Amino acid sequence: MIIKELPVVIETPKGSSEKYDFDPVSRFFVLSKILPAGMVFPYDVGFILGTKGADGDPLDVMVISEFKSFPGCLMKCRLLGAIKAEQKERDGAIIRNDRYIAVPVLSKIYKGVDAVAAQMIREIEHFFVSYNEQEGKQFMPLGYIEAAPAYEQIKFPDK
Repeated sequence: MIIKELPVVIETPKGSSEKYDFDPVSRFFVLSKILPAGMVFPYDVGFILGTKGADGDPLDVMVISEFKSFPGCLMKCRLLGAIKAEQKERDGAIIRNDRYIAVPVLSKIYKGVDAVAAQMIREIEHFFVSYNEQEGKQFMPLGYIEAAPAYEQIKFPDK
């Protein structure tokens, strides 16, 4: 079954050099990291509400849009695809940690867009490789998944 809309919670807005994480215990957004000088998030980053990935966290999503939102913003998004990836943690453990790519349902500019350009995929991969290096982790892109198979990977265990 293909889901038409996904509930996405934004943790870190586009253009931010600060990383925020949602803390489910306090229900606040916590400043968790400051990026090196000159490095910013190229698009809004958050998670798909009601999901859980191999790392125990909700599934990560990057939201491409003509506007930036704010931490805590809930928006309905349409999936364009996902970057398949493995992540080597500081302790040496390797986990699958894909990065989903979506656009807001309300976006006017991306309304007819159904795919991510190859150049943009490379740029997003490069961002996540560099971002993870700052944490002492290794992000290893394994290819790209189009929207339909990416939707099939998403499970909502809470429902």
